[in-house]
Amino acid sequence: MATDTTVQRAARTRGDASGPAPGGRKRSPYPHWFYLPAAIVYAVLFLVPTVTSFYFSLTRWSIFDSQFIGFDNYVTFFQEPALVSGLWHTVVYAVITSGLKVVLGLGLAVLLTSQIMARGYLRSVVFFPVLVSTIGVGLTFTILLDPEEGLINESLALLGIQGPGWLTDPSYALVSVALVDVWKGVGLATLIYIAGIVSIPGEYFEAARVDGASAWQNFRSIVLPLARPATFTVILLSLIGGLRSFDLIWAMTRGGPGFTSDVIASVIYKQYQAGFYGLSTAGNVILFLLVTAIIFPLSRYLNSKEVDL
Repeated sequence: MATDTTVQRAARTRGDASGPAPGGRKRSPYPHWFYLPAAIVYAVLFLVPTVTSFYFSLTRWSIFDSQFIGFDNYVTFFQEPALVSGLWHTVVYAVITSGLKVVLGLGLAVLLTSQIMARGYLRSVVFFPVLVSTIGVGLTFTILLDPEEGLINESLALLGIQGPGWLTDPSYALVSVALVDVWKGVGLATLIYIAGIVSIPGEYFEAARVDGASAWQNFRSIVLPLARPATFTVILLSLIGGLRSFDLIWAMTRGGPGFTSDVIASVIYKQYQAGFYGLSTAGNVILFLLVTAIIFPLSRYLNSKEVDL
């Protein structure tokens, strides 16, 4: 008995990892310094560049020197119509691409999890554009969307339809690039939805079949609510990608015609090219804050709505 008491006292003294911590929480079996390598990597790759960017956004800087000017870069940013329109285009572009990826990805996933022929091959075909270089996709569609000699307008002409200037008309340029983005990225959304649908227990579908439920009732009452985690994942990934989009827009329109398809990332790049490093750094900070302001509360809201199987 005395031996047991001694062992228990020693365990309490050295803080036995298997016992509960003060307050009833389970004590971690790993020392806290195990987190140190990850913390160093996180600080070097994220915290230090972020803090440095915030500082340099308050300066007029070049490679060799910098001059602190306060919030003048931010004032200039919001006073420039082209920069403000780029901010608006970024939001529009993200909403269009994420919305279409959710709708098309879910529809394709339902089709590709049904009993159809060549299902595995069709899944590969849908996912293939994700693997193709974004610049390559942009250059290819620039040729296809040419208003005079592009294959798309020539095909429409055979049907008696006069195709517009997809990338040269200010009314179509941003939407055209967004549709190409959807074509390239919908395969990933479909893959996420397929994973979500096949993880739904088969008992739900068996019970629905016994009750005589139709395909639409299966989709509305089983697939749609129980694939909600996949929907949340697609929304968040698509929004983040849309808000940060640059390479496809630059490859297809370079922000033109005029500034009608400029987004924040392309505006930032143009400011760097022109030598306005402080202003472009302020644009980076604004983009960071925009993504954070949209994604963080949306993520919290969507996670609170998840359905447990």
